[in-house]
Amino acid sequence: MIVGIPSTLNYISLHNLGTKSPRLIPYPDWQSNELANCESGLTTVYRIKADACDRLWVLDTGTFGIGNTTQNPCPYTLNVFDLFTNRRIRRYRFRPEDTNSNTFIANIAVDLGNSCDDAFAYMSDELGYGLIVYSWLENKSWRFNHGYFLPDPLAGDFNIGGLNFQWFEEGIFGLSLSPVLTSGERILYFSPLASNREFAVSTRVLQNSSKVENSYHEFIALPGRGPNGHVTAKVMSEEGIQLFNLIDRNAIGCWNSADPYHCTNIDIVDKDDTRLIFPSDIKIDNSGYVWVMSDKMSNFLLSSLDFDDINFRIFVAPLNVLIDNTKCNVKTHQ
Repeated sequence: MIVGIPSTLNYISLHNLGTKSPRLIPYPDWQSNELANCESGLTTVYRIKADACDRLWVLDTGTFGIGNTTQNPCPYTLNVFDLFTNRRIRRYRFRPEDTNSNTFIANIAVDLGNSCDDAFAYMSDELGYGLIVYSWLENKSWRFNHGYFLPDPLAGDFNIGGLNFQWFEEGIFGLSLSPVLTSGERILYFSPLASNREFAVSTRVLQNSSKVENSYHEFIALPGRGPNGHVTAKVMSEEGIQLFNLIDRNAIGCWNSADPYHCTNIDIVDKDDTRLIFPSDIKIDNSGYVWVMSDKMSNFLLSSLDFDDINFRIFVAPLNVLIDNTKCNVKTHQ
């Protein structure tokens, strides 16, 4: 009896874009997607991130099922693949101290320093309310806890694609990294899902494991995005343009970090009440193209999907085209 899906990590060929529903190809192969193989398989991949060293960082939750059917055969792992050879080059099992009984690691941001070995991953524990840091060089992890990782009790009501529901327990989720500052560090921007507000912390703090117990005042609260400002995914370009999904609005928002973080400096680069229902992830590639995936996740979790309709879409557009004629346009800040 087959449980779940055949493969959890897949890719599609960009040479076959004329196909309306292209076949998914297991990455890196079928064997690596073996369910509940805790040594070499992938059980349920939730987030991925490619870095400038052509490595693919893959978060595996080790669980399958949903709600009362959830099973947890394997521990959380961070898997890193070489995109040239398609071979796994590291598999890191999180320490017991990195997680708790409520843990659900929802997102990942990868920070490169002066070399490929000088790399850190930051991972948001959405339901356990923590931020986990992993050092590639030291091959170890540590966890930060903070009140800013918690949900806002006034922001737990959602309206997406005609569905009204409450996700009032959802904590820290979306992450994005600023370009390197003149002082040498980056800024990690983050926000809980049940929140309309943005927060920030220097990566110099996060990369110092001795700061875990003594960094409360290093975390900064920024102003809110305004109503209907729930965000699950965000990314920042090397020019300092942050893009993020506004899931209540079926839209992609933007903010130019040359301006103060304020709702008056936030704009919309795209909105579609049919095709952008739950834009679940957003990335910017090395060529300056923005990639967005929408998947009607709220319908899947709380209602049902119409399998006669298109439920999963991938969009791509140049960043400079998207932000043209918006408050985020780099040209207006020169």
